[in-house]
Amino acid sequence: MSGVQSTAGDVDVDLRQLFASLARNWLRLVLFSVAVTALAFVLASLATPQYRAETRLLIETRESVFTRPDGSGENERPILDEEGVTSQVEVIGSTDILKQVAKKLDLASLPEFDAASEMSTISRLLVIAGLKSDPSELPPEERVLKAFREKLTVYRVEKSRVIVIQFSSADPRLAAAVPNAIAEAYLDFQRGSKLESSTEATDWLKPEIADLNKRVKDAEAKVASFRSQSDLLVGQNNSALATQQLSELSSELSRVRASRSAAEATAQSVRQALKGGGSIDAIPEVLSSGLIQRLRERQIQLRTDIADLSTTLLPNHPRIKALNSQLSDLDAQIRSEAEKVLVGLVNEASNADLREKQLVADLNRLKVESGRVSEEEVELRALEREAAAQRALLESYLTRYREAASRQDRNYLPVDARVFSTAIVPSESYFPKIIPIVGAAFVSSLLVMAIFTLLKELFSGRAMRPAAGARVTPVEQVAMPVRRAANLPEEDAPQAWVEEQEPALAVPLADDDGEPLMLVDAQDYVAAAEQPALEAAPAPTHGGISIETAAEKLIAGGAARAIFVSPEGDDAAATAVLVAREVADSGLRVLLLDLTASGAAAGPMLDGGRYPGITNLLASEAQFTDVIRADHYSDCDVMPVGTADPARAMRAADRLPIIMESLTTAYDLVVVECGPADAGEIRRLVGDGTEVLVSFLHHDDEIAYVADGLRAGGYEDVILVTPVGHHLPTTPQPTRSAA
Repeated sequence: MSGVQSTAGDVDVDLRQLFASLARNWLRLVLFSVAVTALAFVLASLATPQYRAETRLLIETRESVFTRPDGSGENERPILDEEGVTSQVEVIGSTDILKQVAKKLDLASLPEFDAASEMSTISRLLVIAGLKSDPSELPPEERVLKAFREKLTVYRVEKSRVIVIQFSSADPRLAAAVPNAIAEAYLDFQRGSKLESSTEATDWLKPEIADLNKRVKDAEAKVASFRSQSDLLVGQNNSALATQQLSELSSELSRVRASRSAAEATAQSVRQALKGGGSIDAIPEVLSSGLIQRLRERQIQLRTDIADLSTTLLPNHPRIKALNSQLSDLDAQIRSEAEKVLVGLVNEASNADLREKQLVADLNRLKVESGRVSEEEVELRALEREAAAQRALLESYLTRYREAASRQDRNYLPVDARVFSTAIVPSESYFPKIIPIVGAAFVSSLLVMAIFTLLKELFSGRAMRPAAGARVTPVEQVAMPVRRAANLPEEDAPQAWVEEQEPALAVPLADDDGEPLMLVDAQDYVAAAEQPALEAAPAPTHGGISIETAAEKLIAGGAARAIFVSPEGDDAAATAVLVAREVADSGLRVLLLDLTASGAAAGPMLDGGRYPGITNLLASEAQFTDVIRADHYSDCDVMPVGTADPARAMRAADRLPIIMESLTTAYDLVVVECGPADAGEIRRLVGDGTEVLVSFLHHDDEIAYVADGLRAGGYEDVILVTPVGHHLPTTPQPTRSAA
């Protein structure tokens, strides 16, 4: 044994040892996978081929711009968003459409759609046993619909307005006919819905239109009656006559005022020109007079004649004087005519003033009348609005009625969906795919068997090793396990090797001269030191089997649990330790569970140290990895009593069977030392593969009484074991290293 012994209970998974179990069990893995693969191949070959076909629908608006009703807007168009298309998927899979298709294709006559007609023997047995419902209890229509839905798949292609109708069947022709029939039934259903909507619209609009006609007539009659009673005559531009007259009178008054002002200004300018003796030729009103224009022409002619005659005649010539006299008369006539124009302008201004006064009076009268008319128009406009609203509603209803009636008469009802991919008869079945099924069966079975093998190796504990960094205690002397007759010939040795556990011999590493001892010298030292003890060991007594025989019996019987009862107390508890070590030496994974009050069984194995144990586990203060320790002198593991309060731990005694089951799964053998106990007290520890043993040092009536009590409690095969002839392990005292 190494001079450094681990004292920690921490363990790690040895991955190399774990996966090496796959190589050791490769034949079993391959045989299991081949068997499962062959079974999958047979089942796939015997399965009925299934064919699948699909029809695709595109949900879109089929109404063209030429036939769309004028009153329809964006809000009245069909909703083609994600929710709307999903709703159409539910409509396609509705019971009404499926019933129509089932009736049209006569699916009820096909055995494929009647579960009651094709019940296997196993299904009939399950129905008789009550583990499966009887299909014949359902009506034939429900059985057909149930089978129909199981074979039908309707879904929307993601991020599109395409709906796929898939159907599978053992008959390829039926697999193609059903999706096409469903698509046709859906289009007929949508068309019927629109026809029903149009019929309902015409039926509702007809009486409404008749009622609106009457209300429009009444409203327009009220408008005409109120207009005549209120003398609200309408002129141009649909305005009241009084208002229109007021507007025209205002315009006339403005014109008269402008004319008067212009006449007064012109008269004033003519008067100033005549009074100041200035020229009146610059006054347009004077020049516009026809008489003055002719006089001016005569004046110009006379001056031209005077100028012509002045070239040949003298100024005092009678002809020239006569012409000058005529010219003077013409000037007087022109001035006289200008005065007449002035008088006319004054008269015109006076007339304009009179006209203005008359217009002002008429304007004031019309203002009063216009105020009254405005007040009456408020009520009139209210009546007109009511009549206009009734008329607009009537026109709208008439338009919709004509459109609905024309669509109904012409049978023009475009459905907002179309089939763009019809189902065709499939030539290949989609199930079963023999190669993928066989391949998947082989891989999955191989994987499952590999996982099972790894778990078995892991739970058996063979893949566990001490954790890296575990606490170790160096010793300065070699504690060597001593075998009986280690240096004796094999034929003189006892029937089994007996491991001496306590006390460990302190073997010096050097002799008195300081020279190191060889391994042979150390063995001789051990043999010489052990010889007196072997000679002093008493021979086994009768009435029980030895440690070696008990270990062989447990190994040969495949026991999973060994329950030791020690009526003599702590001294006889060493028997469980010796048996556990003996079984562990054979290569099995063994754990000793110490349930004695004093910890007499675990003490020698752990050098008397106090560690967490079964009481800490019951009290939920520790985990399994915290309470399992390695025996310092063998390959056996040990779970000590622990350091928790026993009273608190016993309150969770119901967990003992669970703990025992877990330990039995992880170890080949679980040895339990119970101390003095009866049949009832060990009841929680017993399970499958349990052996009950009674350990004793001296066979007397008390031992026989305890064995009989255990047999009476239901444990018939009670084994008596004695450690006599072996050096009993005890808790060693600390030793000093050799100098």
